Amino acid sequence: MKTHLAMSILLTGAMLSGGCATKKYVRNTTAPVQAKVDQVGEQANRNAAATEEARKEIKAVDERAESGISAAKERAMTADNHAGEAMNKANEANTKATEAGTMAADARSRADKATSEIATIRTIVSNIDDYKPVAETVINFGFNKDKLTPDAQAALDKLAADKGNMKRYVVAVEGFTDKVGSPDYNAALSQRRENAVVKYLVTKHDIPLYRIYMVGLGSQKPADEGRNREARSKNRRVEVKIYSADQTMASSAGPAATR
Repeated sequence: MKTHLAMSILLTGAMLSGGCATKKYVRNTTAPVQAKVDQVGEQANRNAAATEEARKEIKAVDERAESGISAAKERAMTADNHAGEAMNKANEANTKATEAGTMAADARSRADKATSEIATIRTIVSNIDDYKPVAETVINFGFNKDKLTPDAQAALDKLAADKGNMKRYVVAVEGFTDKVGSPDYNAALSQRRENAVVKYLVTKHDIPLYRIYMVGLGSQKPADEGRNREARSKNRRVEVKIYSADQTMASSAGPAATR
């Protein structure tokens, strides 16, 4: 019995002695590992903090870059708009300059033409006594009409042919109406009739406009003082006369033709 008890005590002591040794071993083994783990954890935390700080810095840089890009785009758009406005103003100025040049050229042309016509008129006026009638015709119109009939055109064609090759000549055109209607209306109607005659002479026979003198007299100076239809028909007319200072032509033409 004592022998068994002693054995039990010995076994229990051995087990207790072995358990203490095991814990010490585990403690000595795991302590360095735990230290490494803790070190790794601390490094990870530092890395995480550094990463977060870097992310914030990158975000700040991105924001500054985006702001800079937006500002640059805005300045570029403003510059582009200003450039477009400048180009439009330049084009407008160029157009106005071109128009001004054209207008100046037209003005010079008109001035030259006017100077030439004035010189011609002065010559005519200075030699007015030399101008003699060489041809004439009368163009009749229907009631309240201002259009040339075929007969009227034929009469003007003959008058232009009678002019021949005269160099110094003028054409007098006088428009008339009958007494029907108001004076103002008749004055305007007589002007329309003389305009129709002048237009035909200028366009069909190339007679320069500066050689033509015209006046609308309405119902004044009637060709026939009568009050019947025939008299009124005679008064609805345009009288056309050619005067020339070409003495040889005037002499060869003989008396003024009357129609």
